[in-house]
Amino acid sequence: MPNLNKVMLMGNLTRDPEIKYTPKGTAIANFGIAINRVFTPEGGERREEVTFIDLEAFGRTAEVIGEYFKKGRPIFIEGRLKLDSWDDKTTGKKMSKLRVVVESFEFLGSREGGPASGGGGGEEGGSHSAPPRSSAPPQRRAPSSPPRPPADPDLDVQADDVPF
Repeated sequence: MPNLNKVMLMGNLTRDPEIKYTPKGTAIANFGIAINRVFTPEGGERREEVTFIDLEAFGRTAEVIGEYFKKGRPIFIEGRLKLDSWDDKTTGKKMSKLRVVVESFEFLGSREGGPASGGGGGEEGGSHSAPPRSSAPPQRRAPSSPPRPPADPDLDVQADDVPF
Protein backbone atom coordinates (compact mmCIF):
# COMPACT_ATOMS: atom_id res chain seq x y z
CA MET A 1 0.00 0.00 0.00
CA PRO A 2 1.43 3.44 -0.91
CA ASN A 3 2.18 5.98 1.81
CA LEU A 4 1.76 9.75 1.83
CA ASN A 5 2.97 12.19 4.47
CA LYS A 6 2.35 15.75 3.25
CA VAL A 7 1.28 18.84 5.16
CA MET A 8 0.37 22.29 3.84
CA LEU A 9 -0.12 25.05 6.42
CA MET A 10 -0.55 28.81 6.43
CA GLY A 11 -0.30 30.81 9.63
CA ASN A 12 1.65 33.38 11.66
CA LEU A 13 4.85 32.73 13.60
CA THR A 14 4.25 32.53 17.34
CA ARG A 15 7.89 33.20 18.20
CA ASP A 16 11.16 34.14 16.52
CA PRO A 17 12.88 31.12 14.96
CA GLU A 18 15.58 29.56 17.14
CA ILE A 19 18.61 28.56 15.03
CA LYS A 20 21.07 25.90 16.18
CA TYR A 21 23.86 24.12 14.32
CA THR A 22 24.88 20.47 14.36
CA PRO A 23 28.58 19.60 14.91
CA LYS A 24 28.88 19.19 11.11
CA GLY A 25 27.48 22.72 10.56
CA THR A 26 23.91 21.95 9.44
CA ALA A 27 21.45 24.65 10.53
CA ILE A 28 18.27 23.63 12.37
CA ALA A 29 15.45 26.14 12.90
CA ASN A 30 12.74 25.51 15.48
CA PHE A 31 9.69 27.76 15.49
CA GLY A 32 5.93 27.67 15.85
CA ILE A 33 2.94 28.96 13.95
CA ALA A 34 -0.65 29.68 14.93
CA ILE A 35 -3.51 28.91 12.57
CA ASN A 36 -6.87 30.59 13.19
CA ARG A 37 -10.18 29.06 12.24
CA VAL A 38 -13.38 31.09 12.52
CA PHE A 39 -16.66 29.15 12.40
CA THR A 40 -20.30 29.38 13.38
CA PRO A 41 -21.72 26.32 15.18
CA GLU A 42 -25.40 25.41 15.09
CA GLY A 43 -26.09 27.80 17.99
CA GLY A 44 -25.29 30.71 15.68
CA GLU A 45 -22.62 32.43 17.77
CA ARG A 46 -19.38 32.97 15.87
CA ARG A 47 -16.36 31.24 17.44
CA GLU A 48 -12.64 31.22 16.82
CA GLU A 49 -10.32 28.27 17.27
CA VAL A 50 -6.52 28.57 17.28
CA THR A 51 -4.19 25.66 16.55
CA PHE A 52 -0.53 25.92 17.55
CA ILE A 53 1.98 23.85 15.59
CA ASP A 54 5.70 23.32 16.17
CA LEU A 55 7.91 23.25 13.08
CA GLU A 56 11.48 22.30 12.29
CA ALA A 57 13.57 23.21 9.23
CA PHE A 58 17.04 22.10 8.18
CA GLY A 59 19.96 23.41 6.11
CA ARG A 60 19.60 26.48 3.92
CA THR A 61 15.84 26.49 4.48
CA ALA A 62 16.48 26.92 8.24
CA GLU A 63 18.98 29.72 7.64
CA VAL A 64 16.60 31.68 5.38
CA ILE A 65 13.70 31.28 7.83
CA GLY A 66 15.93 32.45 10.68
CA GLU A 67 17.09 35.47 8.72
CA TYR A 68 13.79 36.74 7.30
CA PHE A 69 11.05 35.62 9.69
CA LYS A 70 10.12 37.08 13.06
CA LYS A 71 7.20 36.60 15.45
CA GLY A 72 3.87 37.54 13.83
CA ARG A 73 5.05 37.17 10.21
CA PRO A 74 2.76 35.05 7.98
CA ILE A 75 4.19 31.99 6.23
CA PHE A 76 3.01 29.20 3.94
CA ILE A 77 4.81 25.91 4.44
CA GLU A 78 4.80 22.47 2.90
CA GLY A 79 6.30 19.61 4.82
CA ARG A 80 5.78 16.28 6.51
CA LEU A 81 4.75 15.06 9.95
CA LYS A 82 7.40 13.69 12.29
CA LEU A 83 6.79 11.98 15.64
CA ASP A 84 9.58 12.30 18.23
CA SER A 85 9.50 9.88 21.19
CA TRP A 86 11.66 9.83 24.33
CA ASP A 87 11.68 8.78 27.98
CA ASP A 88 11.28 11.64 30.48
CA LYS A 89 14.39 11.72 32.69
CA THR A 90 12.54 12.86 35.83
CA THR A 91 9.39 10.73 35.68
CA GLY A 92 10.52 7.88 33.44
CA LYS A 93 7.31 8.24 31.41
CA LYS A 94 7.29 7.69 27.65
CA MET A 95 6.80 11.10 25.97
CA SER A 96 6.09 12.03 22.36
CA LYS A 97 5.63 15.15 20.28
CA LEU A 98 4.24 15.56 16.78
CA ARG A 99 5.84 18.30 14.70
CA VAL A 100 6.08 19.36 11.06
CA VAL A 101 9.39 19.21 9.18
CA VAL A 102 9.46 22.07 6.66
CA GLU A 103 10.40 20.97 3.15
CA SER A 104 9.53 24.25 1.41
CA PHE A 105 7.96 27.57 2.31
CA GLU A 106 6.69 30.78 0.80
CA PHE A 107 6.83 34.36 2.01
CA LEU A 108 3.38 35.89 2.53
CA GLY A 109 2.36 39.48 3.24
CA SER A 110 4.97 42.20 3.02
CA ARG A 111 8.35 43.16 4.36
CA GLU A 112 8.38 45.45 7.36
CA GLY A 113 7.82 48.96 6.04
CA GLY A 114 7.26 47.74 2.48
CA PRO A 115 4.15 47.48 0.33
CA ALA A 116 1.98 44.38 0.63
CA SER A 117 2.99 41.67 -1.81
CA GLY A 118 0.09 39.26 -1.45
CA GLY A 119 2.30 36.25 -1.95
CA GLY A 120 5.24 34.86 -3.85
CA GLY A 121 7.64 36.34 -6.34
CA GLY A 122 9.43 39.66 -6.59
CA GLU A 123 11.39 41.45 -3.91
CA GLU A 124 8.76 41.57 -1.16
CA GLY A 125 7.70 37.96 -1.46
CA GLY A 126 8.99 34.76 -2.90
CA SER A 127 9.37 31.11 -2.30
CA HIS A 128 12.14 28.89 -1.12
CA SER A 129 12.33 25.18 -1.18
CA ALA A 130 14.84 22.56 -0.25
CA PRO A 131 14.16 20.38 -3.33
CA PRO A 132 13.06 21.87 -6.69
CA ARG A 133 9.28 22.14 -6.94
CA SER A 134 6.97 21.60 -9.86
CA SER A 135 3.54 22.35 -8.36
CA ALA A 136 2.35 25.90 -7.75
CA PRO A 137 1.51 27.06 -4.19
CA PRO A 138 -1.99 28.44 -3.55
CA GLN A 139 -1.09 32.12 -3.87
CA ARG A 140 0.96 33.51 -6.74
CA ARG A 141 1.65 36.99 -7.95
CA ALA A 142 0.88 37.64 -11.62
CA PRO A 143 3.99 37.17 -13.76
CA SER A 144 5.74 40.42 -14.51
CA SER A 145 7.19 41.37 -17.88
CA PRO A 146 10.99 41.36 -18.20
CA PRO A 147 12.67 44.70 -17.49
CA ARG A 148 13.22 46.93 -20.51
CA PRO A 149 16.62 48.45 -21.14
CA PRO A 150 16.78 52.25 -21.14
CA ALA A 151 16.06 53.89 -24.49
CA ASP A 152 19.20 54.63 -26.52
CA PRO A 153 18.68 56.90 -29.56
CA ASP A 154 21.46 55.10 -31.47
CA LEU A 155 19.83 51.72 -30.90
CA ASP A 156 16.22 52.81 -31.34
CA VAL A 157 15.46 50.90 -34.56
CA GLN A 158 12.41 49.05 -35.83
CA ALA A 159 12.47 45.24 -36.08
CA ASP A 160 12.12 45.52 -39.90
CA ASP A 161 15.33 47.61 -40.08
CA VAL A 162 17.53 44.84 -38.60
CA PRO A 163 19.35 43.04 -41.50
CA PHE A 164 19.43 39.58 -39.93
